[in-house]
Amino acid sequence: MNASALNKNKAEFAPALPGFEHVNRYWDKVNNSVSAKILPGEFYVTTQREVIATVLGSCVSACIRDPVFGVGGMNHFMLPISVSNGSWNGSAVNLATRYGNYAMEHLINEILKNGGIRKNLEVKIFGGARILKQMTDIGIKNIQFVRAYLKTENIDIVSEDVGDICPRKVQYIPATGKVRIKKLRSLHNDTISQREQKYSQEIESTPADGEIDLF
Repeated sequence: MNASALNKNKAEFAPALPGFEHVNRYWDKVNNSVSAKILPGEFYVTTQREVIATVLGSCVSACIRDPVFGVGGMNHFMLPISVSNGSWNGSAVNLATRYGNYAMEHLINEILKNGGIRKNLEVKIFGGARILKQMTDIGIKNIQFVRAYLKTENIDIVSEDVGDICPRKVQYIPATGKVRIKKLRSLHNDTISQREQKYSQEIESTPADGEIDLF
C-alpha cells in the first residue's frame, strides 16, 4: 500500500461504537487495519474489521463473537487474590467473583446490543499464566472461573490457550474469529507484573455495590 492510500485509510476508519470512544485505537500497519488496545479491566466491541489487542499475564481474556452478524469483542479481567476456592457455580455474586461477572456480562450484553444473537456466540479464551510469585494461583482461578461461567451460560469454548508461565500478546479479529498469540518468553522488565499487581490492588480495594443480572 502506498503512502497516500495508507493515509486515506487512517483518516477514514470508522469511529468506535458508542461507549468505547475512550479505548486507544490506532492504524496498525502490520495488520493493515485499525487496532484497539485494551488494558486490564477494559473491554471492547466492534462491528468493523478491527484487531483487538492486549497483553495478558495472570489475567484472562474472553474473545466472543457472533459469526453470523459480524459483531464481537474482547475483555481483559482478573479475579481478586481473595478468591477462596477457585470455583464459581453461578448461584451467588460476591466480592471474589464480581469482576469476572462484570467483564463477561458487559461484553456479552454489548455484543447483543449491537446486533449479535446469543445462540450464535462462540468464544475463545486466553491467559491465566503463572507470572506473579506472590499470586501463584490467581491465573488458575481466572481460568476456572471463565470455564465455569461459560459452562453455566451454555456457551461453547471453541479454542483456548491458557495457563503456562509466559505472558501472552493476543490479537483478535472478531470479523473472522482469527487470533494471533505470541508467547513473551523473555521479558526485559516487569511491566506486566507491576500492571497486574496494581490492577489487583485496585479491584480488591473497591467496595462491591449493586447487583449483577446473570444470563
